[in-house]
Amino acid sequence: KNFASVLSLEKVILSTASEFQTIQVIETTQFGKTLVMDGKTQSAAFDEYVYHETLVQPAMLCMHPYLPKTVFIGGGGELATVREVLRHSCVEKVIMVDLDEVAVNICIEHLPEWNAGYANDPRLEIIYGDAKAFLETYESTFDVIILDVCDPIEAGPAYVIYTQEFYTFAASKLNPNGVLVTQSGACSLYNFKECFTAIHKTLAKSFDKVYGYNVNIPSFVGIWGFNIAFKNAESDNCKRFDKLDEETIDQFIETRLGKDTMKFYDGVTHRRLFALSKPIRKGLEQENRIITVDNPVF
Repeated sequence: KNFASVLSLEKVILSTASEFQTIQVIETTQFGKTLVMDGKTQSAAFDEYVYHETLVQPAMLCMHPYLPKTVFIGGGGELATVREVLRHSCVEKVIMVDLDEVAVNICIEHLPEWNAGYANDPRLEIIYGDAKAFLETYESTFDVIILDVCDPIEAGPAYVIYTQEFYTFAASKLNPNGVLVTQSGACSLYNFKECFTAIHKTLAKSFDKVYGYNVNIPSFVGIWGFNIAFKNAESDNCKRFDKLDEETIDQFIETRLGKDTMKFYDGVTHRRLFALSKPIRKGLEQENRIITVDNPVF
C-alpha cells in the first residue's frame, strides 16, 4: 500500500482472461518476459530461477539421507516448480494440482523456458482442480509437499491452504520423514508481519519443526519469505538441517544434480537464506496469530 515501482514496458505478448483471473505475458526492459495475473507480477525471466530454486531445492535436498520419490505440488502453474523437482532423478512421481488450465497452457506456450521441457516428463501428472480437495481424496502419501499458491492476503477462498486445519491434514499426507514447504509472502523489514510470521506460527502448530527463510526477488519489489516444515523433528534429516555447512550442501547438490547445475542455490546461498535478520527473528518469536478456517486473520 502506497508503495510502487515503475517499469518500462517493451511489449504486451498476450492479454486474456480465464474463468479465474486475468492473464498477461508482457516484456519489460528491467525484467524481460513476465507473467502477470490480476495485475500482479507472478514470475519474470530475470529472477524466476531465484524464486523457484529457493522454494524447491532446500526441501528436496534436506531429505538427505533419504531420497524423495513422490512429490505433490499445489499450484505452480508456470511449471518452473516442476522443473526444479524433476531435476532430481530419484523422483518417481510428481502430482501437480492447479486450478487454472488456461493459465497453465499459456505458460507452456509462451514461457517454455520456465518448464525447460519437463512439462512432457512422464513422471509428471497435472490435474486441474482444487489442491486441497485433491489431497483429501488421494489415498497415498508423499515425501515432499510444495505449496506454490498466492499468499493468504490475496488468495481469496484459497486461504484455507494456509490454515492450521489444512496443515494438520497435509502432515498426515506426508511419509514419516516428509517435509512441507510453502511460499509465505513478503518478508522485507517493513512487511514481514503481513503474513510470513503468521504462516510460520500456524505451521508450528501442526509440524514438529519449522524453519523460516527469505530471499531478494527484484521483480517482486523486495524480499520474499518461505517456510519449510518437518513432520518428524527426530528424523536424521531434520536434526542435521540447521547444522548443514556450505561444503555439505554443495556435496549434496553435486551428488544429486551434478556440479554447477543451478543458477542461484548453493552452499553459501543456503546459509544466507536461513540467516534471518534480528528483527524478523524477533517477529517470529513474538507472533501469536494462528490462521484457522474460522479465524483467517487477514
